[in-house]
Amino acid sequence: MLDFGCFSQARSLASAAMRRPSTWLLIVIILVGAFILREPRLQAIDDSLRGWFMTHAESTLPPTPVTQVEIGREDIEHLTTPEQSKPLPPGQAARRSLSPLEYALFLQAVLEFRPNVVAIESLLIWRDRDKVQEQVFIDQAMRVPKLLVAVELGAKGERELSIEDLPDLPNVFGPRGGLPEFTGVRRQPDEDIRLISTPGLINSPDEKGNAFRVPMIFDCRGQIVPAFALEAIMLWLRLTPAEVNVELGRQITLPNGWKIPIHRDGTTTINPTARQSVRRLSLNELLLAAQEHEKNQPSARNLENLKDQIILLRIADDPLQPPNPFSAAIATIQGNFYIRSAPPALEWIIIFAAALLASFLWRISKANLFSFAIIFSAGYALVALGLLGQQRVWIPMFLPMALLWFLVVLRVFSSEAKHEIAATG
Repeated sequence: MLDFGCFSQARSLASAAMRRPSTWLLIVIILVGAFILREPRLQAIDDSLRGWFMTHAESTLPPTPVTQVEIGREDIEHLTTPEQSKPLPPGQAARRSLSPLEYALFLQAVLEFRPNVVAIESLLIWRDRDKVQEQVFIDQAMRVPKLLVAVELGAKGERELSIEDLPDLPNVFGPRGGLPEFTGVRRQPDEDIRLISTPGLINSPDEKGNAFRVPMIFDCRGQIVPAFALEAIMLWLRLTPAEVNVELGRQITLPNGWKIPIHRDGTTTINPTARQSVRRLSLNELLLAAQEHEKNQPSARNLENLKDQIILLRIADDPLQPPNPFSAAIATIQGNFYIRSAPPALEWIIIFAAALLASFLWRISKANLFSFAIIFSAGYALVALGLLGQQRVWIPMFLPMALLWFLVVLRVFSSEAKHEIAATG
């Protein structure tokens, strides 16, 4: 019996010896971590997590010099005569384009405050029967110092806009392979409107499901042209295209020192919290303020600083209009509210920390490892949320979670019987 006990103890020591750190497991963890960093589809998961965290992060931002005027259903019903609105189904009044007279009414009201830049996000395309009113809009539009109107680029084979009509950026450096390419125009205003305005390209990114990336530049027949938000900033700062330097995949540098970080596809990641720094007005509020300003009456809203701001006009819930990222993009640029990623070294620190944990994996009980993973995941998420809201810094989320739970699954579902069989022969 004594010999048998000694023999069992020796086998137990042999089994413990076999649970020393596995070199192969360390290599696997490092390779898995490197694969996550290099695989675009896995990085897209991290981008999705960043979007969710940005939406839910608590942050207080100061006001920025941009005002958005939204025309909603009640505004349109107020502007539309009963004869015109009668054919529309209930609740669908906002789902149509404004007439030239209604746009002219907006311009007349906003011009009371003498703004330098007015940007219209909706495409100024009207029905043939509204063309007779277009001159009324043009008369008001000619009074705007800098008018930005929406233009949508298209692919080869569609009606083309000559390249001379688009302000191209001459100082561009780096590979252009990641930029979306266009050769024509899908939709644009009439020539009379284009002659008195600057085109703002409103095409959305090709990548679906990413509501936090806004295009800054496009490739149009070999020329790099500014998108809607960047063009609005250029008009507001009175910049010429030659004063803007573009480093593709890195940043756009403006003469005042502002740097707009851009991805390889020419988009920038906006801070959704920047929407709170944008002043919002309904059309009715603007019309009332303009009337009070004209009569020198005190107003509940002080709009005197509109002359120093970018004024955006948008139709709420318009199915023909792209989502509403432009005001947040402009505010992000004006306030330098960018979300910055942590240094790349942090990713490798996380990988080597996971490899260190793997070296002790078989010495940790399944229950303790599972509890640690839950506590660590919750704590790490809270830290990431706090850094994002207060410092506007994003730390990798998918990488540490993937490596940690990979080890948990490996530990929980691996059979200890294998070690015991190896130990007992």
